[in-house]
Amino acid sequence: MEQLSFSARAYDRILKVARTVADLDDSGVLRATRLMEAIQYRSFDRKLMR
Repeated sequence: MEQLSFSARAYDRILKVARTVADLDDSGVLRATRLMEAIQYRSFDRKLMR
């Protein structure tokens, strides 16, 4: 969170997206790959908003 300069709100949203991605894959376990995917979506979203 600190390394990527994410706020607490952004961190919470990233976790929600990662859980959603894991649910779509029928996986009950939240893995690092899902977190990285959610961070990529967040980065993509931030680029579109600028």
